[in-house]
Amino acid sequence: MWKAVTEPERLKHWWGPKGFTMLVCDVDLRPGGVFRYAMRSPDGHEMWGQWIYREIVPPERLSSVVSFTDKDGNILRHPASPTWPLEVLNTMALSEQDGKTTMTISGYPVNATEEERRTYDAGRGSMKQGFKGTLDQLEAYLEKAKQA
Repeated sequence: MWKAVTEPERLKHWWGPKGFTMLVCDVDLRPGGVFRYAMRSPDGHEMWGQWIYREIVPPERLSSVVSFTDKDGNILRHPASPTWPLEVLNTMALSEQDGKTTMTISGYPVNATEEERRTYDAGRGSMKQGFKGTLDQLEAYLEKAKQA
């Protein structure tokens, strides 16, 4: 599981919303390093983003500041929300028990205004939906990799 969430050759097979195609997937896995990605939506729209790694504790914890960007790495607003926070601190915790891995993802806005925090809180339902699609793809990728 750790390799699937930290290695670009694995991430590109599952990261992102269902139906999106990964165009760029670069990972510099170290504190201060960046996971930089670009995706194309089914209707042809390109979306860029980055994670700036804060904490890396293999194989159990990954913390990063997540932002939407342009292709040059400049931080941008969410393409569909002018009040979405520019930076969100996401933490992914992995724990294994009886051969099964549990992934827990938490996040909260950093350096955000009150309006940006309200927008983020109001978007939790849609984030859960989006992550479910992404994590379904991860599950399918892991199952396929296990059989290979």
